[in-house]
Amino acid sequence: MGLIKIFSGNEILAVTLKDKMEAVEINVVIRNNNQSNVLPSVSADKPVELFIQETDFHKANPVIEAFRMSI
Repeated sequence: MGLIKIFSGNEILAVTLKDKMEAVEINVVIRNNNQSNVLPSVSADKPVELFIQETDFHKANPVIEAFRMSI
């Protein structure tokens, strides 16, 4: 079993979806490639990615679809 990416986008939307996932007891891994603290010249608009366990996808899919319809 591995991780699958469920979202890639701006941080505000990523945190919103993460909160919705955690409300139904699904653990979420956030990957933020923003290195603006290390390299100030790097743009801060790199996407944030959310991952969940493959085994949680059946439980997460309705939440993901509802979220996508709301944005």
